[in-house]
Formats: sequence, C-alpha cells, structure tokens
Amino acid sequence: MEKLIRFALDYVSYVVKGGAKFYAWMAGLGILIAIWGYSFYIQATEGLAVTGLTDQVSDGLYLGNVMFLVGVAAAAVTVVFPAYAYQHKALHEVAVLGEMVAIAAVTLCNLFVLSHMGRPDRLWHMLPVIGIYNIPNSLITFDVLVLTGYLLLNLVCGFYFLYTKYTGDRINRVFYMPLIYISIVWALSIHSVTALFINTMPARPFWNSPVMPIHFISTAFAAGPGLIILIFLLVRKNTKLWIKDEAINLLSTIMTYCLGIALFLNLSEIATHLYFPTEHTLGLEYLMFGVNGLTALVPWFWVSSAANIIAFVMLLIPRVRKNYRLLPVACVLAFAGIWVQKGIGLLVPGFTPSPIGEFTNYMPTLIEVLVTLGNWAIGAAMLTVLLKGAIGILLGEVKYATAPWEVRGNVVPFYRATPKPTTKLPWAPSGDPARYEASKPSSGSRTRRRRRDALA
Repeated sequence: MEKLIRFALDYVSYVVKGGAKFYAWMAGLGILIAIWGYSFYIQATEGLAVTGLTDQVSDGLYLGNVMFLVGVAAAAVTVVFPAYAYQHKALHEVAVLGEMVAIAAVTLCNLFVLSHMGRPDRLWHMLPVIGIYNIPNSLITFDVLVLTGYLLLNLVCGFYFLYTKYTGDRINRVFYMPLIYISIVWALSIHSVTALFINTMPARPFWNSPVMPIHFISTAFAAGPGLIILIFLLVRKNTKLWIKDEAINLLSTIMTYCLGIALFLNLSEIATHLYFPTEHTLGLEYLMFGVNGLTALVPWFWVSSAANIIAFVMLLIPRVRKNYRLLPVACVLAFAGIWVQKGIGLLVPGFTPSPIGEFTNYMPTLIEVLVTLGNWAIGAAMLTVLLKGAIGILLGEVKYATAPWEVRGNVVPFYRATPKPTTKLPWAPSGDPARYEASKPSSGSRTRRRRRDALA
C-alpha cells in the first residue's frame, strides 16, 4: 500500500512541474474550463431551451461529439494491437500512451453525454442499480455501459503497466495479457454499438444502413491515428521521449487505408441515393445542396469532403507521408473533416425531414459552443496530465527507490518525493545517514582503514 501511495504522489508531483509553455497551456485550458462552468450552470438551470435543439432535431453538437470521440477512443487499438499481437517493438515502447488517449477520450464522451441530458437530475438514470435503465429499448444505455467498461479496462491496463514500470517489478502476464486482448475486442464493440444507436431507426432512412458500423470503424481508424500521430510528434518535440519513426509510419499507413475505405463508402452512399432519387434521398440532398432555401449545412459538407480528399491524396504519396512537416497537415485535415462529417454532417440530416415531412435548420447556440469548447478543454487538460506522468515513468524520471538509511525500516514519510536511486557501495553500511556519510571513502588508504576500524 505504501508503494501505491508513493506512486500516486510521485506521479502528481512530477505532473505539476513544468516550464513556461506547460503553464501557459494549462492556464489557457483553465480559462476555457471556467467559461464552461458558467455556461453549464446556465444550461443546467434553464434546461435545453438555451440550445438550438428542437422537437424536430433533438440531437446536435453534443451527441455529434460523442459519435466522433467514441471513434477516437476505439482508435487506441491501432497502437495496442500491433504492439502486443504482432510484437511491433516501436509501438510496444509507447503503447501505454495510446491507452492514456483512450482514457481521456472516453471521459470526454461521458462529459458530452452529461451535457446532452440537460438537467442534472436526469443523471441518476445512467447510474447502475439506483437508476432506471430502459433496457433493452434505449440503446444509449448500452452505449454508456460499453464505454464505461472500456474506460475501466484502459485504466487497469494502463496504470498497472505504469505502476510496474515505476516499481521495477515484472508484469504478471497471466493477469495483464487477457485484459489487453479483451480491450482490443472491446474497442471494436464500443463503436459498433454507437453505430447501432442510430442505424436501427427505420423511420430515419438517412441512418438506416447496414454498412453504418463499418463506416464508423473506418472513420475512427482514420481520425484516431491522426490525433495520435500529432500527439507523438508533439511528444518528440517537447520531451526527452523519442518515439521511433517506425511507430509513426505504421500509424500513417493504417490511417491511409482506413480513410480510403471511408471515402469509398461515402461515394457509394452518394451514388446509391442520387442515381435514382426517392423520398429517402431528401436528407442527403438537404446536406449537399439544401432544400427549400435551407442551406445551413451545405458549406460544412463540402468543406469537410474537400479536407478528407486532400488528406487522402497527401497520405497516398509516400514522400509526403514520411515528411513529418507535411504529415501533421494531413492529420489535421482528416481529423477536422471527419469531426464535421460524423458530427453535424451525420446527425442533423438524419432528422431532416422529419417523419411527417418537416424541414428544420439546426445551428448551435453560443451556450452549446462554449460548453463544447469547455468539454474539449477538460479532455485536453486530462490528456496532458496523463501523458506527462506516463512519459516521466517511461523515461525513468519518476521511479520508486529506497534511500540507504531506509534499510532498517525507517521509511521516508509518504509526502516526501521519492529519493533518486543510489548505488549501494561495498563499504556503505546499513544504518542512519551519519554512519553512511562517515563510511564514504576519502583520499588515502590510511584514512579509509581508520574509518573502517572506527565503525567496526
């Protein structure tokens, strides 16, 4: 237990220390989080009336971010699976960073689910045992359950690995490896359940497609690795941890294939709906061209499509893909394009037209935008803390060690930082610091023998 307490305290004490850039970054996030607190208070007291949601369009910016971030969380498997299943050495060295990304992404998903619920008194229905789970009628219940399970798996796997690295113990593979493989399968399940959350509604033809889970997974494995690549490049630039080129190159290759599959599915859907238009095509026409003068989403669609196509073309060129000055541009384009496509570009057209033929424009209000920015700021701050501590342990800068005078059981108080590892010299006796200092050798063999005789 003492080791566990010291692990937590050393982790925190390492994380709170940093340079000017670190404190400026955290201060900026803190300002956004403070604004979020005020905006969320307004929404919690006045309800969803302060948002742009209506009876016709009941899901908007909040749930759109949930759809996207579930994919980012699932994409951590692109780091973990090659690392453990194929023994990819470069990714194995930093696989725990992918698990930290998954923890932050799932937490952010739950924040957006909380924001979407409007009033805080509805939250208790999402809690096991005390809440009224509408099973099996409500698929969001299954979504929250699988997300919570995935969060627990990554917490256990990630922090167990860091704890063993911190203490210098060996990993118990009988305990650890089954959890890793369960988390790999679970990563696919969380995004499949999220896709089933919307594609099982026959009254919404824009969503009612059997390829929706495949489309979700392909876009997840394009946007998620894009974010992880950006994080890895920032880690290489701003820390002492060197992430090998092989790890980044493999992630960019996975990103290329999955983005190509996602674009192919998009083009197939467009061709299917527009070649022989039916009443089921109205949602896609509203998204692409606008209907009856309602064109709020048209620019979003074309900009996101252009961003995805440009990113795919860039990634197809090996010279560009391996150029770490141009690769971040492709990653940002793909990340932003898929965020728009899976957010507003997927949810709102599914509600338009309504089952009785109503067309309604949806635009987020200022409160929605501020709450969304605040949620992202909380996620970014959490990710910064998780990654900074994990990097410190991987580098050996945060490490459990015992001072020489602790051998007889005089344990250093747990609130004190862990002492630096000290090499035990052959003449260093066990005991208090005074005897340890007296045992240090000095110049001249006569003085050394005299001190040894005095301590005998």
